[in-house]
Amino acid sequence: MSALKKDKFNLRLQKRVLDLIKEYNLIQEDDLIAVALSGGKDSVLTLHLLHKFQREFNFKIVAIAVDEGIKNYRQEGMEAAQINADLLGIDLIRKSFKEYFEFTLDEIYTHFKSACMPCGVFRRYILNKTAYEIGATKIATGHNLDDEIQSFLMSFARADLLKFSKFGPKLDIIHPRLVPRIKPLWNTKEKEVGTWAILNDMKVHFDECPYAGSSLRAKTKDFLNRAESIKPGTKKAILNSFIQSINIEKKSAQLVECEKCLEPSSLRICKACEMKEQILKH
Repeated sequence: MSALKKDKFNLRLQKRVLDLIKEYNLIQEDDLIAVALSGGKDSVLTLHLLHKFQREFNFKIVAIAVDEGIKNYRQEGMEAAQINADLLGIDLIRKSFKEYFEFTLDEIYTHFKSACMPCGVFRRYILNKTAYEIGATKIATGHNLDDEIQSFLMSFARADLLKFSKFGPKLDIIHPRLVPRIKPLWNTKEKEVGTWAILNDMKVHFDECPYAGSSLRAKTKDFLNRAESIKPGTKKAILNSFIQSINIEKKSAQLVECEKCLEPSSLRICKACEMKEQILKH
C-alpha cells in the first residue's frame, strides 16, 4: 500500500475513534486514563490513539500490563507492551497473577472448564484494583466491534441479561471502587486493527493465546466470521440491532463490597475470591 493510502487509512481510523469519543463523552479534561495494555494489536492501537488525542482533551495516560503466567506466550506480549509504552513516553505498571494470587494461569486452569473463565476474572480484578490504587478515573480497553458482538451473542445465548449493562462504549460509575471503563475501538472491526498494525509496522504480539481455541468465544468468533464472509455487513447489522434493543433501559447489578477482599462485587463473595478458594481446596 502506498504512503498516501496508508495516511488515508490512518486518518479515517483516527476520525472514527475521535467521533466515538466525542459522541459518547468518553474522555473529560484532567482524566487519568489507565490503558489495559496486553501488547496485542487492539490494546496497542488504543494506547497510540489516546496518546494522539491527549493534547485535544487534556488528560493523562498510564498503562497497566498483566502477566497471567502463560509459558511461551505472555512474555512476548509484555515485551511489546513495554516497547510501545517507552516509544510514547508512557509509564507502564506491570502486574501478575503470581504477585496477587501466588499462582499462574498455567498452574490452575485445569480446575475450570475453560482457562478463559479464571483468566478474565483475575485479570479484571487486578486491572481494577491497580487503576483504583493509582487514582485512575477510567480504564481504557482494546475491545473492538468483533469482541463486542461476540460478547453480546454469548450473553444472549446464556440469557445473562445483567451482562447487557456492561456493553456499549462506556461503563459509568456504578460503585465508588469500580473504575469506569471505556472502549475507544468499540465500532472498529478487528480486521482494521490488524491492518493498522501491519501498515504502520508496529511492534505487536500477534500470536493467539494457546488456551483460546477451545473457548466459547473462539467458536462464536468463527461463526461470525463465516457469516460475515457469506453476507458482508452482518457484524455491523448485529451491533446496530443490539444498540436499538439495549438502549431501552440498562439495568445494572447492585454492587456491594466483597466480604473477603472488599473489592466491588455483585455477590457477597466476589468471583476472584470464590475461584481462589476453589483452587486452594484442590
